[in-house]
Amino acid sequence: MSRVGKRPIKLATGVKVNFKAPVVEISGKVGTLKKTLPSSISVEVKGDEVHVLSKSDEAAKRALHGLSRTLIYNMMVGVSEGYSKNLELQGVGYRAQAQGQKLTMQLGFSHPVEFPLPTGITAAVDGNTKITLKGADKELLGLTAAKLRKVRPPEPYKGKGIRYAGEVITLKQGKTAGAGGK
Repeated sequence: MSRVGKRPIKLATGVKVNFKAPVVEISGKVGTLKKTLPSSISVEVKGDEVHVLSKSDEAAKRALHGLSRTLIYNMMVGVSEGYSKNLELQGVGYRAQAQGQKLTMQLGFSHPVEFPLPTGITAAVDGNTKITLKGADKELLGLTAAKLRKVRPPEPYKGKGIRYAGEVITLKQGKTAGAGGK
């Protein structure tokens, strides 16, 4: 048995869990999330606790037990509190603007870059260079942040580009004039 999978999940206030095999649906004040679980996993709600049970004792099925419990826990936190990711624009003239379900950014290209946000993800821009992405789905939020960073990743010589807040970029040393030669 998985040590992670055996631990019960405490229900947050205002969160409802509905399990109709193989789909678990969790709803709360931030939104509603659905996930299709493997056939070897079942979910029971007992009072204010959610128990994730494994029907099989095979190694491959046991591996999915802890994963399923963690996914359900992340969904529960997402619908009750939500998740957020912070990104920063680094570079002269780099700026962003949130317009509904899209981000418009000036990133040193000859044209502005429009980045459409998926349903369930919202963006706020602070001071033209700090982007905050928010959403209930942790997986979708991380994927969106990674795609946004990929538009203009930090380059290794000056560090210009889109980076996660607090991310440290190791800069390379540039060419040194007059070195080498004879």
